[in-house]
Amino acid sequence: MLILPVSPVIVFIQLSKMEKIELTAHKRDLRGKKVRFLRRQGITPVNLYGQGIESNALQIDTPALKKALAQAGRTSLISLKIGSAKRHNMAIVRDIQRDPVKGELVHVDFYQVRMDQKIKLSVPLVLTGKAPAVKEQGGILVHELSSLEVECLPANMPHSIELDISGLVQLDQALHVKDLRIPEGVTVLTEREKVVAKIARARIEVVEAVAAAPTEAEAEVAAEGEEKKEEAEKAPGKATEESEKRKPAAEKKPGAEKKPAA
Repeated sequence: MLILPVSPVIVFIQLSKMEKIELTAHKRDLRGKKVRFLRRQGITPVNLYGQGIESNALQIDTPALKKALAQAGRTSLISLKIGSAKRHNMAIVRDIQRDPVKGELVHVDFYQVRMDQKIKLSVPLVLTGKAPAVKEQGGILVHELSSLEVECLPANMPHSIELDISGLVQLDQALHVKDLRIPEGVTVLTEREKVVAKIARARIEVVEAVAAAPTEAEAEVAAEGEEKKEEAEKAPGKATEESEKRKPAAEKKPGAEKKPAA
């Protein structure tokens, strides 16, 4: 049996260049249930908070906010300008609330960061390429870990981490956190031995372990068996009646015969 060496898995981490995403917010006076009037006007209530600053009640035009959220996700920095102030607040999205039925934005929380202090966040893991073991050996690609916990300065925050899975050529082969190439300035907090992606074997169904539904032919055979069983149960009664009919006249009771006239 020839055993071919398994090619090493090459994993690339791609950090998208930090695009400058800007938003303009304004002070918000309406609070509580009254903010529903803002939403009707195409404005979303937001809050900005962070270490060493007071929470600010703000409002942002919904179309601009939707566009920024689509670009930034929860990992990219957003430059938030409040009113006519010259100073920009660097922040990340901390929480997004949506209407459970319509899916529209209800409220967004922004966390202001300090560029000289490290922050911890969860970065999405994206699989790229195709695993040869899926097509050639009938394996199943399992994405075990969808995000990675990291710590870094805000300027080094990766928007997402991409993994090339084209090196997965064998069944049961896996990629672990320890296989990732991490750039300088980013510290991974997730356990090194955790599986990121693997090639699993397809499950083989065991016929004996599954109570399969009977086929039409099997159902007919079962029905015939039930009919024969019922006939067999009725048979003793019928046999008794037939034997009574076949008894000779001599075996009949004497009282049943007519006596000759005297």
